[in-house]
Amino acid sequence: MSTEMKKNSQIFQDSNNTYYPEDELQVSSVVKELYKKKQPTELIGTSSKSFIGNKIQSAKKLSLSKLSGIIEYLPEELYIKVKANTPIEVVEKELEKNNQELAFEPIDFGFIESGKSNKGTIAGHLSCNFAGSRRFKVGSIRDHILGFRGVNGKGDIIKSGGTVVKNVTGYDLSKLVTGSFGTLVALTEITLKVLPKKKSSNTITINTDDKKLVNELFEKISSSSSEVSGAVYIPEEPKDESYDHNKEMVFKFNDLENKGSFVALRIDGDKISIDEKIKTLTDELELNKLNTTILDVHQSTPFWIKINNLELFTQTKNNLLRVVIPPSQGKKLMQYLDNKYKYYIDWCGSLYWIEVQSKKNAKVGEIKNLIKELGGYLTVIKTSNEYDYEETIFTVDDTRLLISEKIKKSFDPKRIFNPGKMYRGI
Repeated sequence: MSTEMKKNSQIFQDSNNTYYPEDELQVSSVVKELYKKKQPTELIGTSSKSFIGNKIQSAKKLSLSKLSGIIEYLPEELYIKVKANTPIEVVEKELEKNNQELAFEPIDFGFIESGKSNKGTIAGHLSCNFAGSRRFKVGSIRDHILGFRGVNGKGDIIKSGGTVVKNVTGYDLSKLVTGSFGTLVALTEITLKVLPKKKSSNTITINTDDKKLVNELFEKISSSSSEVSGAVYIPEEPKDESYDHNKEMVFKFNDLENKGSFVALRIDGDKISIDEKIKTLTDELELNKLNTTILDVHQSTPFWIKINNLELFTQTKNNLLRVVIPPSQGKKLMQYLDNKYKYYIDWCGSLYWIEVQSKKNAKVGEIKNLIKELGGYLTVIKTSNEYDYEETIFTVDDTRLLISEKIKKSFDPKRIFNPGKMYRGI
C-alpha cells in the first residue's frame, strides 16, 4: 500500500476489501493504486440494481456511498448538481419544494427484487439509463444529464458538460457514460436538468384485447397533438400457474370498473387543458365507439407510480426481460407473446416488459433472436435461480461489441471497473 493510502487507510478499506472514499480525490487515489496492481474492482453504491448484469469476479469493491449530498440547486436555471451517490428520493424531495421534477421518471427496481421501494441513487440510474413512461415524450436519462465528474480506470479525474441547458457541439462524454453500468468511470458528481411539474393529470383507460386496435391506438397517439405523456397496454395475465396473478390487485382503482386487458393514456396539465385534450383525443381516437373510463388525478397519479415501480412483477422468481423495438414491429411481437407470457407495453408501443418462466430459459434465447430480427434489443433485467448464463444478458452485435471494447480500453485500459458486467471479456 502506498504512503498516501496508508495515511487514509481507516476510511479506505474494511475487512471485506471494500474501499470507502469520502471525496473525489480519495476516489482518484484508490483507483491509481488499483491500476498499479491491476486489481479488478466492483463499483457499488446502495446496490439497488446490483442484480442487473453479469456476475463480477473481483476481490476488491469500491463503495461510493459516502459521496452523497446536493452541491448546488438553482430552480430558476432548471438544474441541480449533486454528488453521484445522492439518493433519488433526496433529490425528488428537494425539487418538490419548488414544484419541479426529474421528468424522465426514475424506475423503482426495489419492488421486483424485494417487494418494497428502493429507488437507489442518481449515479445508479445514470449508469443503467432506464427511464419511466414519459421516455417517449421527454427522452431518456441520457437526455437529462448536463454534465458529470468522475475518475477513469487510471485514476485520472475527468469531467464533461456543464450547467447550462442548451445544445453543445463536440464530443459529449455524458452520453457515452450513461448506460455503461459502471464499466467506464467511477462517477463522483452529476448535473441534471429539471423541469416544472405538471399541475394535474387524468388517465383514459380503454378496455380491449384487440391487438390490432392497440397498435392502431399507439400509432395515432404518436402523431397526436394532445401531448399524451404516458401510453401503456396491459393485457390479461396468462393462466399459467408459474406466474403470480396480481394484475387485478395492483391496478385496483375505483374508476376501473371493467376487468381484462386495457390501454391507459395519461394527459397532463391544468383542468382546462386536460379537458380540451380529452375532447381532442375522443375525436382522434374515436373513443365514443370504445369502452372507456377516466381516472381523476387522485387515481391517475398512483396508477403511473405503479407502472414505473414494475409492481406487476413484484418479487418475481422468473426471468424479467426489458425489450425495446420499433413500434411498427409491435404487432409481430404481440402475436408471438400471445397469452403465453406475462407482459405489458410502455412507451406508446416501443418498450416491452416480459416475464419468462424460470424453467424455460431456452425461451429467452428464442425471444432474443426474434427481437434482433425486429430491429430491437433486449436486456435480461432479473434472472431466475435456474438461469445458466449461457445466454448473454445484453443484446449486442459484433460491430457494437468491437466499439464497446475500444471505448472500454480508452477509459479503463486494465479493465479495473466492473469487468464483464455487460459483455464477457470487456
